[in-house]
Amino acid sequence: MLILPLSGCISKSGTNEESDKNINTVNLIYYTLGNSDPDLKMVNDKINEVLAQKIGITITYIKIGWQEYNDRINTLISTGTPFDIAFTTDYSSYVQRGAWLRLNSYLSSFGKDMYDAIDPVLWQGVRMEDGGIYGVPTNKELAVRMQWMYPETLVQKYDIDITKYNTLESLDPLFQMIKEKEPSYQLMEIDKDSQNFFAMYGYEYVLDKPLPLMVRSLDPDAHVINIFESKEARQVLDTLRSYYVKGYINEDAALRESQNLKREERVFWKSAGGGPLSENSWSKDRGYKVVAFPVTPPLITTESVRGGIMAINAKSAHPVESVKFLNLLNTDPELRNLFNYGIEGVHYTLDKNGQVLLKSSGDSGDDPVTVVGYEGVQYTQGNWFILKTIGGKFPDPLDKWDQYRAANAEYVKSNLLGFTPNLTSMSIQVNLIKMVWEKYYPSLMTGSVDVDRILPKFNEELKQAGLDEVRAEIQRQLDAWRVDHP
Repeated sequence: MLILPLSGCISKSGTNEESDKNINTVNLIYYTLGNSDPDLKMVNDKINEVLAQKIGITITYIKIGWQEYNDRINTLISTGTPFDIAFTTDYSSYVQRGAWLRLNSYLSSFGKDMYDAIDPVLWQGVRMEDGGIYGVPTNKELAVRMQWMYPETLVQKYDIDITKYNTLESLDPLFQMIKEKEPSYQLMEIDKDSQNFFAMYGYEYVLDKPLPLMVRSLDPDAHVINIFESKEARQVLDTLRSYYVKGYINEDAALRESQNLKREERVFWKSAGGGPLSENSWSKDRGYKVVAFPVTPPLITTESVRGGIMAINAKSAHPVESVKFLNLLNTDPELRNLFNYGIEGVHYTLDKNGQVLLKSSGDSGDDPVTVVGYEGVQYTQGNWFILKTIGGKFPDPLDKWDQYRAANAEYVKSNLLGFTPNLTSMSIQVNLIKMVWEKYYPSLMTGSVDVDRILPKFNEELKQAGLDEVRAEIQRQLDAWRVDHP
């Protein structure tokens, strides 16, 4: 990892002009999700060459693994450890804690270019109740739809019309056939975080999953409900339980961490959130072609637009420089592609169409088994629409980003877009509810336990933790919000 001062200046020997330039170079501390790649320092050095030349700053680029990231950011903020920029996984709660810098005044000056480049709907989605914007959203698909993916070879072999399967119940005869005819395939792959199957019925979370309170997205007068008291949830849970008993679901589902499938792993059905053409990246990850079909409505929700946000520490000693960095990252193709793909000629080459061919540990760059040296996490690091597209065995269409823009234009806004309940006065109840959720959710939502026995316990302990009081407070805030957002 590149070691640079946590704040202040960097100086190097050289001419007086060079020394003056380097003395005035501000170094920013930047945290994000991802594996600490072997070539991270090399990429960091190259990034700093570009940044120093274009806006006179450098960064210390720190990647933290998925399982540790939330705890690390929480510790940094709680202890007041100096840093400048971070990818934020829990945007609203950290805003309410005062952790992130209010950006409004910067977005008409040092951040104007990125403000103009990023879809206005995304800015609407990250705006908080006080009118403040406290993070820079990733300019990508506006609606992250649940999609069900299948191996193309089996879809073609058995002439399966994947558009016919858009409820959990509808999958049963398909699973029965594959179980009989393709016994080497695991039928379903689910992890302990499961999926938001309730979105298929038009529901969205008012905050996030550990608080199981939902509202129907397109109902202008919908009430906040405990989703696990609904008939739709009972139907989902009963179906998942049936599939687990029949052996369709992987036995370790309630314990398995959320992750991509291992390369070449034989799984018939998997659910994932994505946008247009997501099956291309899933095919690359799995090493064989998959096809996918969206099963949730094309809704723009607060959750979907907040899926990738970079924020500036409210205590940063360098707010202007941090905004300049984010502004360049979202508008400069050279810098954005460097973050995403690494260094051209080292981590990738370009084909005749200008598409990226990732280097790999194998001999062929168009089908990487393991990307060598460096790999960016695309949704965490800014504007997608200035990225080069991928070539190789599973190439992106050359008009990929035009297809994304067309899809974004067709999506429908949820009636709750931009609503964020403030629950700082109910932190004790929220923490207790989360503990109950962690106790029961993974096993219920993977079919691993008897629903008749466990669901009543879950709902009773949610009530004891204060869910009804929290629900009533959110309903009060939502009613007031609707008056101002007719």
